[in-house]
Amino acid sequence: MARDYYEVLGVSRGASSDEIQQAYRKLARKHHPDVNKDPEAEERFKELNDAYSVLSDPGTRARYDRFGDDFRKIPEDWEERVGAGAGFDGGGFGGGGFRGWTTSGDGGRVRVVRGFGEDAQGAGVDFEDLFGSFFGGGAGRAAGRGNVPGADQEAELSLTVEDAYRGGRRSMTLAGPSGQRIFEVDVPPGVIDGQRIRLAGQGGRGSGDAPAGDLYLRVRIQPHPRFRLEGRNIHVTLPLTPWEAALGSTVPVSTPGGTAKVTVPAGSSSGRRLRLRGEGMPNPNGPEGHLYAEIRVMVPPRLTDRERELFEELAATSSFDPRNAR
Repeated sequence: MARDYYEVLGVSRGASSDEIQQAYRKLARKHHPDVNKDPEAEERFKELNDAYSVLSDPGTRARYDRFGDDFRKIPEDWEERVGAGAGFDGGGFGGGGFRGWTTSGDGGRVRVVRGFGEDAQGAGVDFEDLFGSFFGGGAGRAAGRGNVPGADQEAELSLTVEDAYRGGRRSMTLAGPSGQRIFEVDVPPGVIDGQRIRLAGQGGRGSGDAPAGDLYLRVRIQPHPRFRLEGRNIHVTLPLTPWEAALGSTVPVSTPGGTAKVTVPAGSSSGRRLRLRGEGMPNPNGPEGHLYAEIRVMVPPRLTDRERELFEELAATSSFDPRNAR
């Protein structure tokens, strides 16, 4: 049995959306494999992503709260399809109940958005089988006739900041009860968190001559140890020596696309933000984002004798008092 998702994120079952998001960001930074070299960090990071993907979506969270580990077997619109007051609960489907896609090895997740197409169920359960078990067969036979369009489906596509910045072709595997499906996805440069990529005709199969549904890939950008995204703007920390900040300098700064140069005005202090226009996330349909480098003045952790001598000379010479500066 999977761990309780609230326990994974360390929040209460009554936690707000903001509390869930804050808990996820804090833990994701701590356990990201690029930062945490513990052998178990990668699995922990995947577990955090799994928990957040469920609890951050109000509809999915509601099903999880009601049905527990069986929530993936329950379609989003089960209440509408079964009908209010039908006495339905998570165990009502038995072994042949609703079957949705589950998490694959690379972090992909897909859930049914509309309808019950064959792919959406993955177990050969059709309208007649499903509704017949609840309404004595008549309603099921009526619903099962004709051409029924396939279900639209939605999956999560997890990307690093660098992958989202560059775009390109990406292979994605989604695992479901009927086996694995592999998709080749063209990711446009500069996709942002929450953006959807449509794969036409790759959703659930329709019945008869009806068309298949579409598969929508919702982009989720992983937390990064250096870059923080706000829409298309990228925020980074720019470490400087005291003399670079005091005298002014031109220094390199990391961006998802490589290294750029930034000019630091003389007299810069920690907290000052420098903007690199157009160095944020690309935008095929409009202006690019900007990169904001926030200065952080760093001092040597250990001074050589000569460095100490120079700092002592500066301390004796300078009249600058940062506590009374205006």
